[in-house]
Amino acid sequence: MNIATPLHATEFRVDSWLRSTAHARQIDLSHPMQKGMPIHPAHPPFHITLNNRHGDVLRGCGHSSSNELMVTSTHSSTHIDALCHVSEHGALYGKHIAADEQAGTDLFKVHGAETIDPIFRRGVLLDVARTRGVDALEPAYEITVADLEAAQAASGASVMAGDVVLVRTGWAAYWSDSPRYLGLNSAGAPGPGVAAGRWLAERRPFSVGSDTSAFEVMNHHNITLEVHMILIAQNGIHIIENLELEELGRQARGAFAFVALPVRISGATGSPVRPVALL
Repeated sequence: MNIATPLHATEFRVDSWLRSTAHARQIDLSHPMQKGMPIHPAHPPFHITLNNRHGDVLRGCGHSSSNELMVTSTHSSTHIDALCHVSEHGALYGKHIAADEQAGTDLFKVHGAETIDPIFRRGVLLDVARTRGVDALEPAYEITVADLEAAQAASGASVMAGDVVLVRTGWAAYWSDSPRYLGLNSAGAPGPGVAAGRWLAERRPFSVGSDTSAFEVMNHHNITLEVHMILIAQNGIHIIENLELEELGRQARGAFAFVALPVRISGATGSPVRPVALL
């Protein structure tokens, strides 16, 4: 489904894999799902509460349990966009007509989150904030092709087809301040502009991602989301949003292993995900 050719090994030796990964540094790239976390204004709010509390039912053996009720969008916290998430002039990736594919009660018939394979791929961090010499990019800063090329050169790893390309803006540091993180109390949030989006698409990654809520630049004076169309609808490239990239930015030099398992939600436009970098 994705333009990148799947990577299939002819033989998998589990013992060798365990030995090679036993001493790898594991960096969690996700944010927790919690009350009050930033939610992009285009998506429903997140709510979670205890449904059953300990003591509501107490069995004769002494057993009691608790569980919760969660109401959420599939685009809450750290998540990956399925290819049915974005259309261009009414068409999904592969020229599927969105109106036809979303008709009925079973969500999308094509490109749903259940079609995203488990992700075990080469990752490359393009640390734009670091290469520009700042802790975090300015509100509504448009990342350019020159910015991406400078960050790629600084990383020591060239982006290759099938990679997961992560763009660090430094905005993960604002996660606990929703208005600031979402750019609601400023001109917007930073991210790649159209030219940078095309530069990324030309390199044919499996997915791109960033530490902001929308990946691409969000300028409140001119919101188009054209980069989403370029990546998802035109090129079949997944987008991962709301990544935690601060520790990775301190540690990563060159390529690393990227692992993430999307939840198989049939017909859904996205899925929560917990990505891990192995260095």
